[in-house]
Amino acid sequence: MTVEQSAPVAPTPVAPTVEPELAALYADLAAVHLHPLWTITKQLLTPTPQPRSVPWLWSAGVLAPLADRALRLVPVERGGERRVLSFGNPGLGGLPYAAGTLWGAVQCLGPGETAPAHRHSPGAIRFVLEGSGVWTTVDGDPCDMSPGDLVLTPGWNWHEHTSNGSSRMLWFDGLDLPMVEALDAVFFEPYPQDRQPDSAEHNLSEARYAGAGQRHVEGAVGTALDPRHSPLLVYRWTDTDAELTRLAAARDTPMVSLEFVNPNTGASVLPTLSCGMHRIAPGRRTEPVRRTGNTIFVVYRGSGSSVVDGVRFDWSAGDVLVAPSWSAVEHLAEETADLFSLGDAPVLRALNLYREQVLDGPQDVQRVFEPERVP
Repeated sequence: MTVEQSAPVAPTPVAPTVEPELAALYADLAAVHLHPLWTITKQLLTPTPQPRSVPWLWSAGVLAPLADRALRLVPVERGGERRVLSFGNPGLGGLPYAAGTLWGAVQCLGPGETAPAHRHSPGAIRFVLEGSGVWTTVDGDPCDMSPGDLVLTPGWNWHEHTSNGSSRMLWFDGLDLPMVEALDAVFFEPYPQDRQPDSAEHNLSEARYAGAGQRHVEGAVGTALDPRHSPLLVYRWTDTDAELTRLAAARDTPMVSLEFVNPNTGASVLPTLSCGMHRIAPGRRTEPVRRTGNTIFVVYRGSGSSVVDGVRFDWSAGDVLVAPSWSAVEHLAEETADLFSLGDAPVLRALNLYREQVLDGPQDVQRVFEPERVP
C-alpha cells in the first residue's frame, strides 16, 4: 500500500457538468460541515483494511548511534522526562507513531540517571535490548531489567526508571497511546517527587508469582479477555528462552511462538496490547499470514528477512519492523532468530474484529527495502 492510497477521506469535488441546483446542494453541505455519503462510500467502506501506516524498518545501525548522541546531548530531568526516540511511520503524515494504533520507540538511560516518576492512562511495555543495572519501579515495585526481559507499566501506574549501572541501557518502548488518543482518553500526571519511595526489596510481583500460574501460551491468546492488567510485572528472558527451546524441540515447524499472559486469567498482559516471542529456525520460510491489527517486530537476536506485502526487509539484532493491519507477513531466518512482537489483538478480539488468512504460497518479492541512513 502506498502513502497516496492511504490518504484521509476528503470531500469529493463536484464535476463541472453537474447541474447548478445539485452543485449548490454540495456547496451548502460543505459550508455546514456535512458530507454526502454517496460520494465517499467506496473510500469509507473498503473491501479490506486500508491502514495509513506502511510497512517500514528502522535499523539498529542508525538507532544505536543516535541514541548515544542523545545520551550525550540531552539530559533526563523534569521537563524532558524521558530520552526516547519514537518511530514515525512515513504513512502517518508526521505523527510520532509506528502504526495507527501503536507507539514504538527506543529509550536510553545513562549511568546513575533517573527518568522521573509519572503516570498516564496509556499502557506501556518495555523490552530490554542491551545493558544492565537499571530497574523500573511500578507502583512501588522496583523491577530489575536485563536483556530479553519484558517489563509492564500498565495504564495509570506510577513508574520511573533508575540506573546504578556503569553503562547505558537501551530498550524498546511500546504503548497503546495512538489508540487511547483516538478514544480521547489520554491523561497524564507527574509524581510529586522525582522518584517513588525507595524499596529495599525488588521484584515483588515476581516473588509473589514464583511458581504460580502460567507466564506464556503457545501461539497466541485465543479467547481469554480481561480488562485488568497482569499482576505479574516482569517476564524474564531465562523463562522465555526455556519455553521457546521446549516448543522448538517438540514442533517440527519453521517457527514457534508464544504470547506472554496474565498468570491469573491466561489473557494478554494488558487489555489493549499483546506481547509475543517468536523463534525462527534457519533456512525454513514461515507461511504468509494476514492478520487484522498492527504488529511491531523487534529483532532480539539472529538475522534474516521478512516479506511484507511483497517487500523484503532484511534484518538483524536490534532492528525494528512494523507490519500494518492485513499485511501479508512471512519470515526466513539465516540463523536461529528470536523476534519480540507487540500488537493490538486484544482490542480487536474484544470487538469481534480479529481475522486471520493464510496465503496459498510464498509471496513474490517485488522489491527490497533500503533502510534510511543519517545524511
